Amino acid sequence: MTRTILVGDIPIAVTRKRIKHLHLRVRPPNGEVTMSAPHSARLQFVEAFAASRLEWIRQQQDRIRGQARESTPRFVAGESHYLWGRRHLLAVVERDGRQGVRLDNRHIALFVKPGGDTATRGRVMIAWHKSILRETLPPLIQKWEQRLNVRVKGFYLRLMTTRWGTCNCRTGHIRLNTELVTKPSHLLEYVLVHEMVHLIVPNHGARFVALMDEHYPSWREARAQLNESANC
Repeated sequence: MTRTILVGDIPIAVTRKRIKHLHLRVRPPNGEVTMSAPHSARLQFVEAFAASRLEWIRQQQDRIRGQARESTPRFVAGESHYLWGRRHLLAVVERDGRQGVRLDNRHIALFVKPGGDTATRGRVMIAWHKSILRETLPPLIQKWEQRLNVRVKGFYLRLMTTRWGTCNCRTGHIRLNTELVTKPSHLLEYVLVHEMVHLIVPNHGARFVALMDEHYPSWREARAQLNESANC
């Protein structure tokens, strides 16, 4: 059950769960605030906790909105782009012929047809991201299939604005955000493991947490790092 409370001028979506502690989050891309609360926690206590974190909430919202402004790519020469967490400068080469991307030391060369707009350049970059992930993911999936004793029947890659990954437990398919290729590689592995554990446990209850603790003990640190660097 979810209800919205107003703390100061900030709406907070509070969801009751079978947990022991309050969890407050400020989510990209718009700075939406959500809170998970134990069923037993009184509303006054929930509101007081949120009020005590009001300054932190505002700071996080400012940071996220600032990141969103700075991270909107225009795909122009000299722009910063990332591959596995490492910063590269973009070089744009307009030419006739095949469009594509080439990695050259600390530069990413984007080859596009003359006059290509931002959307066209973005599609070329996303296609490159997908090609990298299609090479990277199969051995990782095989590794974790053996450890978790599960089977991934297929994976899909898509640029998403609100999720790093999703899992369809019924079909055994996983969907991953192409932006993960811009993050340090261990964060891709964390998201993959997270979604593969959902093939065993479809929710985030105690068993899910126990399995993550057993198989990927640093998952909380990885989650925090991913959220702090989030553009989505």
